[in-house]
Amino acid sequence: MTTSTPPRLDPRVIALAHYASRALLEQVVARHGATFQQSVTLRAAAAAGGGPVERDRLVGEVVGSLKCEPAEARSVVDGLVSAGLLAADGPTAVRVTDAGRELQAATSAETAPITARVYADLPEEDLAVAGRVLTLITERANRELAALTQDAANG
Repeated sequence: MTTSTPPRLDPRVIALAHYASRALLEQVVARHGATFQQSVTLRAAAAAGGGPVERDRLVGEVVGSLKCEPAEARSVVDGLVSAGLLAADGPTAVRVTDAGRELQAATSAETAPITARVYADLPEEDLAVAGRVLTLITERANRELAALTQDAANG
């Protein structure tokens, strides 16, 4: 979306960038028989460095990332276990399997050149400013969501 006057950053601009980027990732992971939600969950589990991660902690990270219900995140974790991409590690933890690492490596390798093209020629200082602004917006939106959730729970 190129215009003569760049739009001011607002929720619509952020959403358009998010959904365009997400659509790219969804295309890649779908070729491997996975979903966006599974990709996010597998990446969060892999962040444990190959070791076990408590299932509840993983579910919490997925809920925080995707803003979904805990039951949906648990379902995604269970689906990854059923698919052999995660494996139970004791009674309360899971770990990424070799197949899970292979899937993550394959999708990362496929998305890397796409991401490079999307971000090509963007000045580093613009990326730094955008990163700071979007991080601040995320923190504030998360606080607002927590307050709304608390208000709804209180009645």
